[in-house]
Amino acid sequence: MCHWIASNNDLKNLCDQLADSELLALDTEFIRTDTYYPKIALIQLSDGKDCWLIDVLAIDQFSALKDLIESPDNRIIFHACGEDLEVLDHSLNIQPTGIFDTQIAAGIANVGYSMGYARLVGALLDIELDKQETRSNWLARPLTQRQIDYAVIDVLHLHTLHDMLVEMLEEQGRMTWFDEEIKTLFGLVTQRKSNQNFFVKFKGAWRLDAQSLVTLKVLCLWRESTAKTKNVPKSRIAKDSVLMEVAKQMPEYKHQLHSIRDWHPVAIKRYGDAVLNQVKDSYDAPPIPANEVPQPLSKVMGHVFTTIRQKLIAVASEQNIPQEFLCNKRELEAILRSVENGELALSNRIAQGWRKQWVKPIIDAELKN
Repeated sequence: MCHWIASNNDLKNLCDQLADSELLALDTEFIRTDTYYPKIALIQLSDGKDCWLIDVLAIDQFSALKDLIESPDNRIIFHACGEDLEVLDHSLNIQPTGIFDTQIAAGIANVGYSMGYARLVGALLDIELDKQETRSNWLARPLTQRQIDYAVIDVLHLHTLHDMLVEMLEEQGRMTWFDEEIKTLFGLVTQRKSNQNFFVKFKGAWRLDAQSLVTLKVLCLWRESTAKTKNVPKSRIAKDSVLMEVAKQMPEYKHQLHSIRDWHPVAIKRYGDAVLNQVKDSYDAPPIPANEVPQPLSKVMGHVFTTIRQKLIAVASEQNIPQEFLCNKRELEAILRSVENGELALSNRIAQGWRKQWVKPIIDAELKN
């Protein structure tokens, strides 16, 4: 049964009712198309029997919900919870800690790596879901019946998936693996809040000279701050390609900005002076360490990378683990770059976690050859 919660009193009563429910399923609906920060519109909550749709637009007191979701006695079931955690944290100052993520559990149980909710429901429950309302306007009121049905479905099967996946993980002896992944998840969520080194993700950034690289970092930090202040998407300020081109050209005068492709004249009028000031100020910014920006692997390391990947694929097949869960491409590249920079650096999850028994010996053996 579905219930609509649209008042502070109703939410408080609901949270009192669910206080002893040790297992709850949760999902959120939000809009982020024209803002920097997500606009939360709806929270779906289920105890496995009933479902409650919490209209956050009609409520302004969320302390009871915070207590319920953050309670150490409660476990919250999500699917692919990264964005849900972000929107709950930013919008309502709610930080769940007792989490069961069905996407992560499905990967460890070898059902499938990074599976969407609809795919996982299809794989385990043989139910086909309609996901057409994903991008609809969740801030509109009243919601359509299709939106309501969609919102309910997003939590309807989570308890069943949880029970099935817990059984799989226990049969495979992988529950401790899952617990380790959940701990890692919180670190990843924290990293997403930090944009200090966003510039290193720019394709071709390693080709820039030392000063242009510093300028690119300064420009990225300026854009991030401006987008947050104005609460608009970063691309409204300037696209990545625009910042990259500014860093290459190092312009001094405003008329030079008009030669930069993909930067609209209106944006240049609005932000051009600020960009030129950032370029000028960047000459006084501290240099960036040479090893901070990822470069393509050398031919030798490229061969080592391919060999290690092949061996990891073989181990993953033998152990019934998705290969990307053992060591993904970006992670392996970072490890091999650390070797090229003079010192092997392994992430904690490879140096100490459950992966260590397989991944570390393969890497060590190949680096000795």
